[in-house]
Amino acid sequence: MNKSTNEIDIILDILKKSLEMFPDSVFLNSLFNQYRERGSLSKKQLEGLHSKASKIKDFPVGKLATLQAIILRKPNRYKSEISMALPIIPQADTNTNLMVEEILNKYPQHKRVLYFKMKMDKKDILTALEHEELKKFHKLIM
Repeated sequence: MNKSTNEIDIILDILKKSLEMFPDSVFLNSLFNQYRERGSLSKKQLEGLHSKASKIKDFPVGKLATLQAIILRKPNRYKSEISMALPIIPQADTNTNLMVEEILNKYPQHKRVLYFKMKMDKKDILTALEHEELKKFHKLIM
């Protein structure tokens, strides 16, 4: 990464001092190599570095506080939950076909309704969400 030469690199200082105290630490060595190659560490890696550095006696409190501030500034990454799709509702095709035909009679180029018609022609069942969308279109248009 391009960093100015005048800038103080707290993370690098903490990594070097931690490596002096724990030279055999595989974790610290991997963090140091990654920091040299990429120029940054993830929030979890910084938290691990903070826990290692806080175990060192006589470690400058200001550097630990700065590291803590850097950690707090980084965003939390959450995995989104798997969204549950609405169950497929087998509807009477006559009602659905009627709605599609009425909409297409009024607006023959309506792309979403054309998609529903194509899906029904292939004998695919519309999902509950798609069926609700079709009902909404029918209500708005008719």
